[in-house]
Amino acid sequence: MGVVVEQRVTLPHPDLPSADWADSYCVRLDRNDLDPMEVARDLMGRAPRWVGALLKIRNRIVGLFGLKSAELELTGQNKIGGFPVIDHDGERVLLGFDDKHLDFRIIVTVEPEGAGHQHVSLTTLVNRHNLFGRIYILVVTPFHKLIVKTFLKRFAASKGLSRRSA
Repeated sequence: MGVVVEQRVTLPHPDLPSADWADSYCVRLDRNDLDPMEVARDLMGRAPRWVGALLKIRNRIVGLFGLKSAELELTGQNKIGGFPVIDHDGERVLLGFDDKHLDFRIIVTVEPEGAGHQHVSLTTLVNRHNLFGRIYILVVTPFHKLIVKTFLKRFAASKGLSRRSA
């Protein structure tokens, strides 16, 4: 399996200047033909069953507070994994939405790294609006980290992996 490496995120970040929480993970692949939209669809659209079960529980709980639900599925041109596509170009896809308790962005980046290698990153930015947003992030962070790492490991295993990235 690919080695998933945590990366440093500098705040403020141009994709969500008000973000006060962020993380980023990456893998290095022995590929040079990956397209960011295809990577985003593959990462966000093929969740293990246990991730789907966690999201169902999350959606039931947050529904009680009038918050938006999240579904990990391919949902068309304007959404990936249930998240709206805000922007995309040849290196990245920006997903996310704003809610009562927080605003978040997911950035899937595909960058060349030397000859024949690409670096795939999954970055999350969050702007917590209130105490509920802070508590929410505190509770979901361990699950979030596990899910992101799992998505990247599965992607690397299916698309060709390399040594540790930095």
